[in-house]
Amino acid sequence: MSEAAEYDPYALPGDAIQEPPVSLWAALRKIGPGIILAGSIVGSGELLLTTSLGANHGFAFLWLILFSCVIKVFVQTELGRYAISSGKPTLGAINELPGPKFGAHWILWCWLFMMLTTIFQLGAMTGTVGQSLNLAFPTVSESLIEWLGGTWPAWAKSIRARPESPWAVLTCLTAIGLLWSGSYRRIELITTVLVVGLTCITLTAACLLPATNYPIPWQKVAEGMTFMLPAAGIAAAFGAFGITGVGASELFYYPYWCLEKGYARYVGRCEPGAAWERRARGWIRVMHLDAWVSMIVFTISTLAFYFMGATVLHPQGLDPKGTEMIKTLSRMFEDAFGTWTILVFLIGAGAVLFKTLYISSAGNSRLLADFSSLAGFVRYERPEQRAKMIHRFSLLIPVIALILFFTFKDPRQMVVVGGFAQGLMLPLISGVTVYFRYRRTDRRITPGLVLDICLWIAFVLITCVAMYAAWDQIGKWTAPPLPK
Repeated sequence: MSEAAEYDPYALPGDAIQEPPVSLWAALRKIGPGIILAGSIVGSGELLLTTSLGANHGFAFLWLILFSCVIKVFVQTELGRYAISSGKPTLGAINELPGPKFGAHWILWCWLFMMLTTIFQLGAMTGTVGQSLNLAFPTVSESLIEWLGGTWPAWAKSIRARPESPWAVLTCLTAIGLLWSGSYRRIELITTVLVVGLTCITLTAACLLPATNYPIPWQKVAEGMTFMLPAAGIAAAFGAFGITGVGASELFYYPYWCLEKGYARYVGRCEPGAAWERRARGWIRVMHLDAWVSMIVFTISTLAFYFMGATVLHPQGLDPKGTEMIKTLSRMFEDAFGTWTILVFLIGAGAVLFKTLYISSAGNSRLLADFSSLAGFVRYERPEQRAKMIHRFSLLIPVIALILFFTFKDPRQMVVVGGFAQGLMLPLISGVTVYFRYRRTDRRITPGLVLDICLWIAFVLITCVAMYAAWDQIGKWTAPPLPK
């Protein structure tokens, strides 16, 4: 078995080698993994958690949102650099690190725990898509209740209690249908269309706020850049830090999408000589362009959602939570632009959340298939066996998310659970990236001094934020109850 096949089905045949593009336009035509990442990023964190953070705390955490969007990209690009030059995806590369193994490397078990908590986020997305569509088309559930009333009264009672349930089931089935043949090309195409369309809508809404009864308070915006950290919002802020911008999950995904796009195949196997170095540097430049274009896209979307929550919801004291979360969030558009925009928001919100459910299921399935092999649960003799395992996991994840939604009732808390776990995982994956940079990356293609400094800044700041927030949360869990 070849080294590439041992880690991933994406082999590095010699006839796949391509010279890197030389013009900006040609390079832009080769981007794609970052757009998929942006599609995953702009979802539950932005629409649910970031907007709620703005609604509850105004512009106090604006600096943290910006910091979160930018700083983690330096970790992302170094992971991409190593994947392109080695042909190894994230989990396979980590499994080679020194340290104890329990079937798989101990860091992979940490990743598995984090991944399982992020399915809570997917459950929240499944439910909030259901809430959005039920509010947009309420007569559907009403008709279903009436139809079931005489034959299956228990089902009718259940739907009456949670009228978004039929829509949540439909969301799950739609995700399964799209994932049934989840090729990279289809994922990239669907994601690009949704990301571009939804980013334009959200940005337009934020830019029109000055013409409404809720103009942007620029003095508050300036205060939001002064690094304040209200104690009451630390846990939510850390959850937002873990989930906005490139979260820990996306850092694990990105090398897989780079390999499926073909960057490593175009470079070819690492070999002596100037030809390989030239190709590697060229395709790494394309990867950097891909990462920074996606950063601009998801930062614009994130800021637009945050501004809407802080400008419209915060002055009214509206707190999006529980089963009324989407209804409260729709007030951002209704109060600012009129009732005619509610339907636009509800359908758009459903599309934003569904997009992340779809992409996250596709990404997690690839890592779970890899983990199953590395931990010794299965053995892939042929690439088709891995493809079948990816297919099974991609269909199973939306079902688990649906079950979690029916079990838990507060989407925002489900998002915070996953965001907090991702935040705790960020220092670990950042530290692994630093190790790859200095101990594993071919010295012919190592980054320059500026990128090295930015990588270290990212690692140190990410670690400090994670340690502070974890200490604060542990203190809350262990604090004695307040006297009645």
